[in-house]
Amino acid sequence: MSILVNRNTRVICQGFTGKQGTFHSEAAIAYGTRLVGGVTPGRGGQQHLGLPVFDTVKDAVRATGATASMIYVPAAGAADSILEAADAGIDLVVCITEGVPVNDMVRVKAVLAGCATRLVGPNCPGVITPEECKIGIMPGFIHKKGTVGIVSRSGTLTYEAVFQTTNVGLGQSTCVGIGGDPVRGMSFIDVLELFERDPRTEGIILVGEIGGSDEEAAAEFIRKFVTKPVVAYVAGLTAPPGKRMGHAGAIVAGGKGTASDKYAAFEAAGVRTVKSPAELGSTMNELLRSRQRRAGRTAAPVRAPVRTAPGRKAAARSARTAPRTARVRAAPAQVGSARTLRRPGQSTVRRPGQGRRR
Repeated sequence: MSILVNRNTRVICQGFTGKQGTFHSEAAIAYGTRLVGGVTPGRGGQQHLGLPVFDTVKDAVRATGATASMIYVPAAGAADSILEAADAGIDLVVCITEGVPVNDMVRVKAVLAGCATRLVGPNCPGVITPEECKIGIMPGFIHKKGTVGIVSRSGTLTYEAVFQTTNVGLGQSTCVGIGGDPVRGMSFIDVLELFERDPRTEGIILVGEIGGSDEEAAAEFIRKFVTKPVVAYVAGLTAPPGKRMGHAGAIVAGGKGTASDKYAAFEAAGVRTVKSPAELGSTMNELLRSRQRRAGRTAAPVRAPVRTAPGRKAAARSARTAPRTARVRAAPAQVGSARTLRRPGQSTVRRPGQGRRR
């Protein structure tokens, strides 16, 4: 099992014949992603990278049965590309494009609220299920199939968490970079819910950053609904208020969205937090090992079979199979008992002082 994508996911690329679309489509194919075609308006009917090109997403879905799309379209057209994919019935849209106008994304969010399409991004590294399907710009070689689900607002810190969990031998079930823009598709809560239901995922690493209130909402969701161990890191602990740090959404404004507030929310929810991204892998490994030890202690012990000494096997068998009446006759008399005994060939014997009652 995994979340969002697997080896059977049929993927198309919007912006297929462009420079970025070509480069990352080649990388996806080399990784083993089931890329079935692409979309570039005006170039329908052509071939690119040995795959068909279509004018519209609807044409591509009708011809290939695609269920996922990755978008490498310039920022000015990215919102329309997302809406076109949703209108064509695509289940999962991953928008890598950076710099999509906020007003455009507000319009996209309003439309997606009424349909079943899931959006990851924009301004994100993408989604990967190791050794099965890669949709995005992440380096595939650092990933390893395993048991840790990773969700992050930061692309670079996603790779850091992946590299560490690979090195300690845990690997990843699925990694989701939700993006750093203030208005985006899937949130921490959306991904946490999927990880909680996924049987392969045994632990979750969450990488947040300053700005907004997504981390606080995630902490509350974890406190109420998540049973798996979670390790959290929040980037931007030393960021000055009012200054944007890297992402459009990474800004502390009005005294809200600080790293210290987010850490406090996670700790109040029982989440294990780290102050350095270098500790993500080792901390998750420690939590999973301690959980396994607890599970081993609480498991019911298995009773070992009783073994009989070799010289006593025959005696034990005869004792087990002897008639019950014979064993009763051989039982010693109990002193002071009012019970009467009858031996073979004798009349009933009463004990002294056991006269007949009058």
